[in-house]
Amino acid sequence: MSMRTHYCGLTTEALLDQTVSLCGWVHRRRDHGGVIFIDLRDREGLVQIVCNPEEAEVFKNAEVVRNEFCLRITGVVRNRPDGTVNNNLNSGKIEVLAHTLEVLNASVTPPFQLDDDNLSETTRLTHRVLDLRRPQMQNNLRLRYKVTMEVRKFLDANGFIDIETPMLTKSTPEGARDYLVPSRVNAGHFFALPQSPQLFKQLLMVANFDRYYQIVKCFRDEDLRADRQPEFTQIDCETSFMSEQEIRDMFEGMIRLVFKNALDIDLPNPFPVMDFATAMALYGSDKPDMRVKLEFTDLTEVMKDVDFKVFAGAANMENGRVVGLRVPGGAAMPRSEIDAYTQFVAIYGARGLAYIKVNEKAKGRDGLQSPIVKNLHDAALTQILVQTGAEDGDLIFFGADKAKIVNDAIGALRVKIGHSEFGKKVGLFDDTWRPLWVVDFPMFEYDEAGDRWSACHHPFTAPKDGHEDYLETDPGKCIAKAYDMVLNGWELGGGSIRIHRAEVQSKVFRALKIDAEEAQLKFGFLLDALQYGAPPHGGLAFGLDRIVTMMTGAESIRDVIAFPKTQRAQCLLTQAPSAVEEKQLKELHIRLRAPEAKVVS
Repeated sequence: MSMRTHYCGLTTEALLDQTVSLCGWVHRRRDHGGVIFIDLRDREGLVQIVCNPEEAEVFKNAEVVRNEFCLRITGVVRNRPDGTVNNNLNSGKIEVLAHTLEVLNASVTPPFQLDDDNLSETTRLTHRVLDLRRPQMQNNLRLRYKVTMEVRKFLDANGFIDIETPMLTKSTPEGARDYLVPSRVNAGHFFALPQSPQLFKQLLMVANFDRYYQIVKCFRDEDLRADRQPEFTQIDCETSFMSEQEIRDMFEGMIRLVFKNALDIDLPNPFPVMDFATAMALYGSDKPDMRVKLEFTDLTEVMKDVDFKVFAGAANMENGRVVGLRVPGGAAMPRSEIDAYTQFVAIYGARGLAYIKVNEKAKGRDGLQSPIVKNLHDAALTQILVQTGAEDGDLIFFGADKAKIVNDAIGALRVKIGHSEFGKKVGLFDDTWRPLWVVDFPMFEYDEAGDRWSACHHPFTAPKDGHEDYLETDPGKCIAKAYDMVLNGWELGGGSIRIHRAEVQSKVFRALKIDAEEAQLKFGFLLDALQYGAPPHGGLAFGLDRIVTMMTGAESIRDVIAFPKTQRAQCLLTQAPSAVEEKQLKELHIRLRAPEAKVVS
């Protein structure tokens, strides 16, 4: 007989009275007065094994097995006794009466029980191999595989071909810090690990491959959060001779199909589309969570002449903004909750959180409750109520500061309230899948510290038709042919139409204060290629880790990556990164600086 004839979790009543050979791990061993039961686990699930004393050799072996022993058993499939059926298992109607039980490998006592749901992440990542045996991690990684297969099938059916691009490449500025790799052969020179295959996929379009894709590792040496890793996986795609609308339509179709085939979820068709300016005006975010039914009301003009200096100062400040966030039913919110929200917005740089409770709108000023009401004239109060649409029982929060602080703080507050128990109770949260295209991003943002413009996406993004002239006269007016797909407040992916004419690319570099010499040094190979009849082209990249994290409902992308790094960019399993031998450093022509001497005060 084969070492294994069936998977444990697929052994069902269809195999009644048949002899099967199963392999797996001891999930649980139970001694019930002379009969030993073993729950045997493999990647498909559990099956109950019965070891009777009549089978002396089987019983003897069963007495010594413990959790996580690796076993092979042969036995006959039979119905479970009445009253012992487990409807939560595929195999729950049957059990296997063991005729042989072979210990393929014993296990030391595991550091934790696999069904313990209260494990610290440090414990899980240190013992990642055992953590990956847990059913939820098995399910997460199998779903990840299913998603990638659905993506590959879709792209293959639409004429895309998978082409690998280099992992050792040239360091180019793409918005984050590169991981550098020293070259032993070329002393004093370095490769960079790619932040994305951006330039190579553009070169492949010039090279007439027409439709390219790659499910590829990308690397960024940046500070980490729950949805970031030093190495992450992109579904990277590029096309030639397709308009922005055609590209969006195609990849919207892909994501819709992936969700349907992987999770049996029907996403809306078509996805709503919102321009960047509207998203920032209403939600303070370029990736708004559309499940939350709260919007900003811009009150900047209303507040320019009020006595309250916090509001008037922000309203008259360059790049200042004042907004209101009306929370229906929010007047019932206890003061402790308001105080907690005040502390919350401070994380985003807000210096406070003003509010007005609307108790009786008909009474005007007397029907409003707030320490700031006395500093606002009647006309301003009237406009606040009219423009926010506030009704009795509502609460209005205010943000007033530089626009970025207001957008970040009140945007985060909007999501926080929507996701809170209060928000869900009063109907401010729509628990469903709400995708969105955000389009018409600015091409540039001004970097005050560096006194220069920087690219919002990357410097190879094409300007909207008719905006090329702004590149030299007023870069701040320039809108990009860029688009992001957003789902429930997460950016699933983003892309753009690329610049395919060398003269336009040179204009962008000049706007970014990258002179011809620097451009040639850093991007000469791209500029040269664009001169050989480069086709119009564009594409986008999806974050595979993020997509699967959303699908599984995991708290972190670390839960959908087999061997992730911590927020300190360390692997607790392998103890990477680690020191290397002096000999290796010498071969690379590298000498480490001595650690800075500690100053003793």
